[in-house]
Amino acid sequence: MADEEVYRASTYAPVNIAVVKYWGKRDTTLNLPTNSSLSVTLSQDDLRTHTTASCSPTFTADSLTLNGNPQDITTPRTQACLRELRALRHALETSNPSLPKLSTMSLRLTSANNFPTAAGLASSAAGFAALVRAIADLYALPTPPEDLSRIARQGSGSACRSLFGGYVAWNTGTSPDGSDSLAHLIAPASHWPDMRALLLITNPSQKAISSTAGMQQTVATSPLFPHRAAEIVPPRMRAMEKAILSRDFDSFATLTMKESNNFHACCADTHPPIFYMNDTSRACIRVCEALNVAAGRAVCAYTFDAGPNCVVYYLQADEQVVAGSFKGLVGEGKEGWEGKGVEARAAPQGLETVGEMVRQGVGRVILTGVGDGPRRTEQHLC
Repeated sequence: MADEEVYRASTYAPVNIAVVKYWGKRDTTLNLPTNSSLSVTLSQDDLRTHTTASCSPTFTADSLTLNGNPQDITTPRTQACLRELRALRHALETSNPSLPKLSTMSLRLTSANNFPTAAGLASSAAGFAALVRAIADLYALPTPPEDLSRIARQGSGSACRSLFGGYVAWNTGTSPDGSDSLAHLIAPASHWPDMRALLLITNPSQKAISSTAGMQQTVATSPLFPHRAAEIVPPRMRAMEKAILSRDFDSFATLTMKESNNFHACCADTHPPIFYMNDTSRACIRVCEALNVAAGRAVCAYTFDAGPNCVVYYLQADEQVVAGSFKGLVGEGKEGWEGKGVEARAAPQGLETVGEMVRQGVGRVILTGVGDGPRRTEQHLC
């Protein structure tokens, strides 16, 4: 019967890894950042959230499931996204009374990640981007990605960048209501398609300190943080955008590594200090430094979000040098190397100690590249 119909829409949304970091909020309710940020969207063929949004007159309450486990859908961040999307759908229904009244129906949201959740791999970014995009498709909203990024930002700050593929900036904005705190495209994936990323998963478990709690602790207690937000990030944003638009990997790599170091220095300057990286993380840094010295140029760049997992950016032409050297250290038996065509090779000399730490500490690798934004799919989870 018509009144029992179930309406569905599903999407895949990608992970993004920042090269200029988002850390700290000037408004915790609206997720307004203290500084702008810039990221690379990774291929959702390798890292993605798959979300199905469905609604029906027969559903009695909103629900959310992640990886088969029920989640609390009543959190303020989730409710902010649902409220805004429903308001947009209601406006459509008001302008066209023949449309089904989807905005009045309960939502059933089902999501699954193909990568570790809450382990410093931007799972919340992909998750809220997928949630917002799937509901927007369900509601047939003609809303551009920039405006959807404002909504997704309220669920998870970095989710606003996962509404786009390629190279994406999130402007901090100045308006108190957050209307100008939006993500926008710097360049599509096709602009610099040979960018690659090697993710070294050192600890797939959940973080001891969440990003939400950690960043506000830093804002409240770190003397270094105000200098970072006001003096370090603005020129670094301009320089990073220039490096991307000119496809200047040497500048991109230098900025990426300096930015990661500065971000984690602020975490260490927090009281009490926050240490997201571990000994394996630091060993991965030493390997990257050694590879760059041995090559006589920047062939790779490390970066760490709020977690211990190392993301190594490099260009396709240097894959055997970079990924091959890490494969020689990590070992061929670790999950993730299969079918990627990377041959193990000897790393530069003098890495015996850190090499053993990498071998013991890295449990899985993910090889991927720059990718596109959310994709609609007819494969439904519910």
